[in-house]
Amino acid sequence: MNRMTRPSAWERETLGCLPLLAALDLDTVAAMLELAIVRSAGPRQMLFREGDPADTLFCVLSGYVRTFHLSPQGREVDLLIHEPGDVIGSSVCLDRQTYCANAQATESVKVAQFNLQRVRELAARKPDLALALASSLSGQFASSLAMLADDRLHTAPQRVAHYLKKQCPQGARNVSFRLPYQKNLLAGQLGLAPEALSRAFSYLRRHGVSVRGRLVQVNDPEVLQSI
Repeated sequence: MNRMTRPSAWERETLGCLPLLAALDLDTVAAMLELAIVRSAGPRQMLFREGDPADTLFCVLSGYVRTFHLSPQGREVDLLIHEPGDVIGSSVCLDRQTYCANAQATESVKVAQFNLQRVRELAARKPDLALALASSLSGQFASSLAMLADDRLHTAPQRVAHYLKKQCPQGARNVSFRLPYQKNLLAGQLGLAPEALSRAFSYLRRHGVSVRGRLVQVNDPEVLQSI
């Protein structure tokens, strides 16, 4: 599946609420909406590959998109999992000629895509758009640094425990929730091999965590904070 359409009224409203557009002046939002094309992609479909000409900026409307590097030996290293509202490609908005990573739909996804040259031209006239793009890039850079620090400072059980704690409402007990994506993607997001994630889940059983498929039960989220 790879269908492209002009955004519907509902999709235009959704786009206007996304972080990239929500802070813009109304006329800048209108100009961006005129550039928008909505694209539907199926599970594991590539949006772009590392080294492809960088000609499109993406915003996730629904579903999840993973960005990753591929080594010459074929090993995949996950960078980020992009959620609804996230921008993909802000790092190429300045002067990069090619994409510096691969982007793949993790499931059926819907993204808004914008011609990058047109976005650059608009940003040159609209400082609010230039600032919003810079803010998006800064946020992704901060997320990457946080992930790097997490890799260096915490064990696998600690990384998983902290992730699960963040999914629980503050002060709640006996929390049940569904992982937003498959475990192999969660492992990549946390910088773990799938088998290391499985071992971490096994370790956390003694701390009141049970996992069945993508369903998670946490007896006392505060216990996870001390792991």
